Amino acid sequence: MAKFESPAAALAWLRTPAAIRARAGLVLAAAKRDELKHFALDPAQLDPAADYVIETIRSNYPDLRIPYHSRWRHFAAGGRDRWAALAAELRDVGPDELARIRFDLVVVSVLLDAGAGDAWRYAEAASGAVLARSEGLAVASFDLFQAGTLSGRPDQPLRADAAALLALDERTLGRAFQVTDKNPLVGLAGRCELLNRLGRALTAKPGLFGAGAPRIGGLFDHLAGQASDGRLPSPAILAAVLEGFGDIWPGRIALAGVNLGDVGRHPTAATGDLTSELVPFHKLSQWLAYSLIEPLEDAGLGVTGLDQLTALAEYRNGGLLIDLGVLRPKHDAVLGEAHPGASEVVVEWRALTVALIDRLAERIRVKLGLTAAELPLAKVLEGGTWAAGRRIARELRSGGGPPLQLASDGTLF
Repeated sequence: MAKFESPAAALAWLRTPAAIRARAGLVLAAAKRDELKHFALDPAQLDPAADYVIETIRSNYPDLRIPYHSRWRHFAAGGRDRWAALAAELRDVGPDELARIRFDLVVVSVLLDAGAGDAWRYAEAASGAVLARSEGLAVASFDLFQAGTLSGRPDQPLRADAAALLALDERTLGRAFQVTDKNPLVGLAGRCELLNRLGRALTAKPGLFGAGAPRIGGLFDHLAGQASDGRLPSPAILAAVLEGFGDIWPGRIALAGVNLGDVGRHPTAATGDLTSELVPFHKLSQWLAYSLIEPLEDAGLGVTGLDQLTALAEYRNGGLLIDLGVLRPKHDAVLGEAHPGASEVVVEWRALTVALIDRLAERIRVKLGLTAAELPLAKVLEGGTWAAGRRIARELRSGGGPPLQLASDGTLF
């Protein structure tokens, strides 16, 4: 494995999907040697787990025509496709501006998609539907965007720009998300601060987001400009996301004064260089990269190398592995206590999730007789491991929460 002595080289590498897989692989290798403190691996359970996921896929998509795992699926919660309805009103908008609007919408929605907690609900005024968790957060953020709250231009409400994001306060966000003492949302203050930081990032990087009145949608133009022959590799999307939004994450681990974002530490990743023990995940950034694929494709760009992005290191994919016995806790505190995201328990769990979902995807393809091109990881996740993780959680626990308790600040899961 390459060693990095230069901070610039180390930083660049830690922001790649290859780095995520490499460091997750070190943790998995330690699990195979039974050297981890918190989890034991039972590889015999991978085949039954693959069967459970396939059963979920066939239930949700009998024809195996699975869409990408992305935020756009949540905008259709309850069988009501909110984006399609809004897009129908935008028929006169050109493809590039429509893509910018979609970037504005989905980036904010993804950044607000950290775990909501078990108690929070959102009552949609337009339909009367009451939604929880990711679907509730998606619909709440959709309504927030459609109301023009994130635009600094009254003449252009469907926009998310620096001026409005910088002015957003916790009270406004809480009201939009229907937060009360009886309807608490985990990490509300953290979410609001994240969007304020986003506004500052837009202002600081006019090359990515536009000068004068920077908006999130400016990133579409940046990515379109990077395409070669109308094609854009998926790692370029993640690189742009991490470059553009890297400064917004609360300070956790820094390297040469640069905030690394969603990166943890684990002793099995010791390498003796500047990246020693660092385990990158970039969960929300990758979720965002997946969610930008459809707007790019619909604007006429081909996105290549989908499987270079990794599984998302979050509690549905990771919970599936615990609930189906692929991972077994080694001591009572693993499931008996709440753990912060930076804890060794959580870092270990998330790294194993990234590595094992890749192995699970391979088994699923073999059992279904499909190639990686026919069933890329983005579809395995959607069809898929995320849905199966939610399903088994509901079967095992009232409320459908994850098996491992997380102390969330609203910016990680």
